[in-house]
Amino acid sequence: MDYTSLIKDARTDLKSVSTEHDYNRVKAKYLGKNGIVTLQLKKIKDIPAEDRKSFAQNINLLKYQLIDLFEQHQLILNKNGATKNISYEAALSIDDFSGSAHPTELALNDISNFFLGNGFIVESGPEIENDFYNFTSLNIPHDHPARAMHDTFYFENGNLLRTHTSPVQIRSIEKNGVPIKVIAPGAVYRCDYDITHSPMFHQVEGLVIDRGINFAQLKGVIYSFLECYFERKVELRFRPSYFPFTEPSAEVDIKSSKGKWLEVLGCGMVHTNVLKGLNINPKIYSGYAFGLGVERLAMLKYDISDLRLFFENDLRFLSQFQ
Repeated sequence: MDYTSLIKDARTDLKSVSTEHDYNRVKAKYLGKNGIVTLQLKKIKDIPAEDRKSFAQNINLLKYQLIDLFEQHQLILNKNGATKNISYEAALSIDDFSGSAHPTELALNDISNFFLGNGFIVESGPEIENDFYNFTSLNIPHDHPARAMHDTFYFENGNLLRTHTSPVQIRSIEKNGVPIKVIAPGAVYRCDYDITHSPMFHQVEGLVIDRGINFAQLKGVIYSFLECYFERKVELRFRPSYFPFTEPSAEVDIKSSKGKWLEVLGCGMVHTNVLKGLNINPKIYSGYAFGLGVERLAMLKYDISDLRLFFENDLRFLSQFQ
């Protein structure tokens, strides 16, 4: 790929952007979940081992050049007072409105209640993490290309806002040992923002480690959970995927009522390197792990098309969940 031409294309696209809506659309084209850069990152696993490091470095350089470019244009939009092209009716008061649970809270409760009823314990951990718990302990060393998949908020002292709740799993094992059966719900942070991504969102990650744990048990738990959550029989497909902390790994899609496949979570068997790093003998113990986005599941259950609605405090949206 010609990275110089890609930067030039992005500059050209941004020249026609005058509203926040258009800005988000163009940004998603390059940096979104299905954007050009993200698709390049997904090719890392297919690159020969001797070329992966340089490939990842080049992609990272491109990504941060694009981030800088979009941030500069965002400043221009803010200066010019760009709007979202959304009109709102002015209202002096809202009558007869009583508070209700937020849709994220509703989804979190539904998810947690299922796993609590199936013998999982709930653990929490710090949202400001260090590199070891967020990356290294999860088989993501400093030179690992998978770090390029995480758009991370770093502090000057090297700490970071956790990009997933997986560090809670590591801390739980250190505290409680194995066997273990735990879920870790909580807020996580990544440098991303469009209609399906937010800089802050919520995850629930699960971990089971014991003797004789296998992939069939993992599939059974996921089927049971999704049928309980959506309150219907579900048709799922498990697509081979890559996560540095599980092997084999899979992404799970659910078939919607319209026949379309929608991604709902990632999962896999705990990587032996993770077990060894925690002084767990992989010849005796095995485990599975899964991770799901709370807002993502809420969007699917309540037919919400724009993730940003969860954070805008619009009473017209929130009142629907009374």
